[in-house]
Amino acid sequence: MHKHHSALGLAKAQSTVLPTVGGGIDIARRNPVDPVTLIRPHAAARAARFFAEKFPGRSMYAVKANPSPDLLQVLWDNGITHYDVASIAEVRLVARTLPDATLCFMHPVKAEEAVAEAYFTHGVRVFSLDSIEELDKVMRATRNASDLTLCVRLRVSSEYSKLSLASKFGVAPGESKELLFAARQAADALGICFHVGSQAMTPDAYAQAMERVRAAIVEAAVTVDVIDVGGGFPSSYPGMEPPPLERFFETIHRAFESLPISYSAELWAEPGRALCAEYSSVVVRVERRRGNELYINDGAYGALFDAAHIGWRFPVTLLREPESTVRDHPFSFYGPTCDDMDHMAGPFLLPADVQVGDYIEIGMLGAYGAAMRTAFNGFGSEETVIVDDEPMVSLYTDLTGHAGVASNVVKL
Repeated sequence: MHKHHSALGLAKAQSTVLPTVGGGIDIARRNPVDPVTLIRPHAAARAARFFAEKFPGRSMYAVKANPSPDLLQVLWDNGITHYDVASIAEVRLVARTLPDATLCFMHPVKAEEAVAEAYFTHGVRVFSLDSIEELDKVMRATRNASDLTLCVRLRVSSEYSKLSLASKFGVAPGESKELLFAARQAADALGICFHVGSQAMTPDAYAQAMERVRAAIVEAAVTVDVIDVGGGFPSSYPGMEPPPLERFFETIHRAFESLPISYSAELWAEPGRALCAEYSSVVVRVERRRGNELYINDGAYGALFDAAHIGWRFPVTLLREPESTVRDHPFSFYGPTCDDMDHMAGPFLLPADVQVGDYIEIGMLGAYGAAMRTAFNGFGSEETVIVDDEPMVSLYTDLTGHAGVASNVVKL
């Protein structure tokens, strides 16, 4: 159901540049009938430079978070040279968009044909796996290639993260010895990877996971060339304000330095959300108000999948001139489709006098918002506008990493 076609369609030819602060209000003045996506290349560029300059290792962008070719180019232009691809479609996309990029196929379960195409057609040399069966598959598909970096994925806790990634993939504690030993024999370079879950709210998530890595290395007694701490790096949302990212980096670096690995071992990470969340927002129109419920023209089958299905709260602001002076009130949203499940419980804090015809900007939708869009029930919009105002909330207001709130919005 969830297609990438809309995200892949964010082409520059379809975008309009608004060289003005307060891009959302400019869109509202046009009275658009359909939702309008606002993108902020400068915000993604700032995040990319932050990771490229401050993370104590190699940062590779997790493409699934937002596969827009425009975004991929912005990240590349600002220091991100490696890309975590989780499907053969993403392999093809990045290879086509950034032919000089290094691609790492980090989905632990892949079709044998996908591995072969990635290796022989697109030059992919890095693969993750979490079973002997997958190791055998990779070796068959690459005809027992001798230049592979094989990353064994360990299962680690997601207790410190808002979204768990602990049940689907990863070798369980006490079961990694055989796989690490077998992968060591097959690989040119052996890696260990893990994922602490999406939106990790404390650096302790990585400290705990690195102890799991230590135990696995000691048990298997293998030489490890790569430690990949995966994704999970957070962004800031209402009720989910994380500590500065430097604290995560410092914790990871200390743990990495203490591992029993070779002096030349590399440290990798796979940020997705943290690189693209601030990249875009969406402007929606209120079509009906029923008490504390607002019917808007985007929703669960559009950019607000996370708000509907996992209760994610995004920052919101009312785009009205003059600004409302009425106190904020908690609202929930209904999307435009006929489904009851097209409901975003929130609460979303907006002035209590919000009414039909008002426009609302919903922020921090660069991660997974565009990527999850569908045209279900005939709704949707392809209109994308480039703006140069600040995102509603930023962890990168400057390159110190201190969280900040854009001057053009009120913190929720």
